[in-house]
Amino acid sequence: MPRLRTATPGNPPDIVIRRLSRFAPLVESERALLRGMTEQTREVPMGQCLVAEGEKLENARLLLGGWACRMRTFPDGRRQIFEFLLPGEMYGLCLRPQAVALATVITLTPAVIADAQPMKDVLGDKKAIYPNLAAALHIAQGLDEAHLLNQLIRIGRQSAYERVAHLILELRERLLIVGLATNETLPVPLTQEMLADALGLSIVHLNRTLQQLRRENLIQFRSGAMRLLAPDRLAEIANFHSAKVTKAAA
Repeated sequence: MPRLRTATPGNPPDIVIRRLSRFAPLVESERALLRGMTEQTREVPMGQCLVAEGEKLENARLLLGGWACRMRTFPDGRRQIFEFLLPGEMYGLCLRPQAVALATVITLTPAVIADAQPMKDVLGDKKAIYPNLAAALHIAQGLDEAHLLNQLIRIGRQSAYERVAHLILELRERLLIVGLATNETLPVPLTQEMLADALGLSIVHLNRTLQQLRRENLIQFRSGAMRLLAPDRLAEIANFHSAKVTKAAA
């Protein structure tokens, strides 16, 4: 079982509040609700299944630290990663009646999670009590859809060169929201196998593509960190457009 621990002040709560505050101006009661959800957290190891495909979606959770993904596996061991889950993001929240998970959620690094069941109430019968938080959650769900559409575009129409550049820029944008990246640097604590499974490439093909981006002085990538040497050029290569987020009015 995951080990229960108390959240470090100013760490997990800040990540969640920082992210959702980008989407709507949260009032103190809404911030307090988020802080309350992150007071008790669970540490889970790398490779932990958080949600199994076909499982009833009864419990929403927050990913407060570490990386996870949504994926499906084939009987022969191959897998397709649909989306990476990053710190500050939520999983397992679904308002459909008797909803079941359409993909497995698994940790890719050691992670920290917290219960987010109150978010279901915020989107339901407590929407009038926490209107700005409800608006922020709806925008966050819209971004989740945008990320899945990005993945469809990458896998369906882009070359390997374009796919890698596009994914790098999407990850940077999402990490920027919670203060875990800058315009030029971002953590990427993933193996080449994980990246290949997300991009529909062989490990050999992915490695060649990363080497090409390095040779062209577009990126530096080592020890789980990436530096973008020419972000505008990467955006041009990938035809990358930032997700359009209109902040909800107070």
